[in-house]
Amino acid sequence: MRVLVLGGDGFCGWPSALHLSRAGHDVVIVDNLVRRRMDDELGVQSLTPIATLPERIEAWRCRTGAEIGWEDLDVAHDYDALLALLREARPDAVVHFAEQRSAPYSMKDSAHKLSTVDNNVNATHHLLAALVEAGLDTHVVHLGTMGVYGYETAPVDLPEGYLRVGYPDREGGTVEREILYPTRPGSVYHMTKSLDQLLFQFYAQNDGVRVTDLHQGIVWGTQTEETRLDPALINRFDYDGDFGTVLNRFLMQAAIGYPLTVHGIGGQTRAFINIQDTVRCVLLAVESGDQVEGRVRIMNQATETHRVRDLADLVHRVLGAEVAQLTNPRAEAVANELAVRADKLKELGLDPILLEEGLLQESVEIAQRYADRCDRSRIPATALWNHERRAAVRARS
Repeated sequence: MRVLVLGGDGFCGWPSALHLSRAGHDVVIVDNLVRRRMDDELGVQSLTPIATLPERIEAWRCRTGAEIGWEDLDVAHDYDALLALLREARPDAVVHFAEQRSAPYSMKDSAHKLSTVDNNVNATHHLLAALVEAGLDTHVVHLGTMGVYGYETAPVDLPEGYLRVGYPDREGGTVEREILYPTRPGSVYHMTKSLDQLLFQFYAQNDGVRVTDLHQGIVWGTQTEETRLDPALINRFDYDGDFGTVLNRFLMQAAIGYPLTVHGIGGQTRAFINIQDTVRCVLLAVESGDQVEGRVRIMNQATETHRVRDLADLVHRVLGAEVAQLTNPRAEAVANELAVRADKLKELGLDPILLEEGLLQESVEIAQRYADRCDRSRIPATALWNHERRAAVRARS
């Protein structure tokens, strides 16, 4: 299959592009390197040294003999170029990672809120509109987030995207229908993923676009079988307060002797998935595109749930790290319970990697190896969810 990977230079996009290529697919990365420019903006770098994208692609060719193409294209702001690429490439599938992926980054200030909506919503809408204009029957595989469901305690196991509801009709009977599970985004980033759902729903029912929306949990781990093949293929390791994911941050902090940053009491329960399972899920979704017809296929891409405090305790036991409880910068429940249905990917063949102490060691070793690249001033989460502004509004009312 010919597969375009939008955002294929990023934390999930790069290893997914390699995994698709190794499976025998003809892969072209579409990426304008904006994630690297965000590092420059924030004054931080990946803990692991990242080769340039041409160097990465050449290392892959040398190691495997497989060719990966690259188109330097801004999907969110150059519609004509995207349309021309789709018409020329006529891909069987497009894997869509081309969205700003950080909730804290999206909440830093108004400028970052605006840029997140501008990039994420435009990128998704441009892709869908261009596929329709080009007249292509291309399967879209989108990396969404479990965060669209919200993080309150739900009375049910979170279903895979849809909820069956009933309500009274005019005759005193009951009408039943299936709806998208009501969204409750906790950040501007999560809101854009919620808007993506509506765009997918519209284009699926109006134009017959085939879409798989993967609601992914928080990713832990760094390397995959493919990125281990050569130092030039190594994946990103984000540890900063804007882009670092919680368990990876804990492992890095433990490796350099920095107290684990637990926000609030650590009662937040979140869904998790290993990076190796992320790339497997993307492959499974791409290769099962012929099963998608009529409506958006939503699959929960998460393998287990954990409380943040429990993760900190695990790292403390294994590595002897100290734990620091900090004020939570987010506007969220102090604690929540979370249970998730994730049957569809298992039915397609996913055998999940579950969190065990031994599996943490690789990330710890990477963190120790590159500890000199860590800027401790960038570890704290500094993006506030406007606590002060809401307090001021309440005081005036």
